[in-house]
Amino acid sequence: MEKMKDYPDVLNVEDIISILRIGKSSAYDLVHSGQFHTVKVGRRILIYKDVLLQWLDGQSKKMEEK
Repeated sequence: MEKMKDYPDVLNVEDIISILRIGKSSAYDLVHSGQFHTVKVGRRILIYKDVLLQWLDGQSKKMEEK
C-alpha cells in the first residue's frame, strides 16, 4: 500500500482503484458520477489528487453528521 504523498499530483483511474481499494467498474462509476471534477484527455480520465482528498474529507464529514 502506498501513502498518498507517493501518488502523483494528477491521478488516473488505476490510482483511484489503488487508493480506494475498489474495483474497476466502481472506479469508473465514481469518476463518471459528477461528485468531483475530472478531466478527460483523449481516452484518459484524470483527477487532481487534492480534489480527491477534498471529496474524501467531505464524505467523512457527512458520515460524522449522521
